[in-house]
Amino acid sequence: MLIVIARTLILYGVVIAVIRIMGKRQIGELQPYELAITIMISALAAIPMEDIGIPLLYSFVPILLLLSFQEFISLLTMKSSWARAIICGRPTVLIENGKIVENELKKLRININDLLEQLRIQGYNTIENIEFAIMETTGQISVIPKSQKRPLTPSDLDIDTDYEGIPTSLIIDGQILEKNLEIIGLDKEWLYKELAKFNIETKAEILFAALNNKGQLILQKRENKD
Repeated sequence: MLIVIARTLILYGVVIAVIRIMGKRQIGELQPYELAITIMISALAAIPMEDIGIPLLYSFVPILLLLSFQEFISLLTMKSSWARAIICGRPTVLIENGKIVENELKKLRININDLLEQLRIQGYNTIENIEFAIMETTGQISVIPKSQKRPLTPSDLDIDTDYEGIPTSLIIDGQILEKNLEIIGLDKEWLYKELAKFNIETKAEILFAALNNKGQLILQKRENKD
């Protein structure tokens, strides 16, 4: 049993490392060749888990070969538009100027009900408001609304806005993020003084705390300190 546990943990670590090297993407964002390689790697890792008579090397070598192949294909698609078009495909216009492009739907084997469902998910209940709907190479549909139907932005009204930036997380689940404090030029002493202003004695009381671009500390206490 210990051997099975050890092999499982080793293979799990190898698969996680390989997936990390391949890059951060969700399943729905994978190109077809990336999805195929991911499935094959998972299958190769599962075989030695089921049969301890199979050496781990028989799994490691194919996984590393697939990883090398994936890196080669990724580099090839980055450098060559021709290769990218063959391996990943090309974006396809499904709606143009408020009208469905019927021929493209047939080529992609997409029915109108599925198309309308995807449009509703993105907040468009009618195709008349859409300038272009494009099927990306990942299978996702990008929608460009008509100019008259786009939400107003401050620039449309000639309104100047302040820079917002991203709040810097300082405490998550009771743990101080010392690296973030160092990046913004602050220390724990400053943080504890700020927490004292909210009558907070220990970091364990905090679920989340961050510093916004105005230098204000925003925080949320834990409901349950256990």
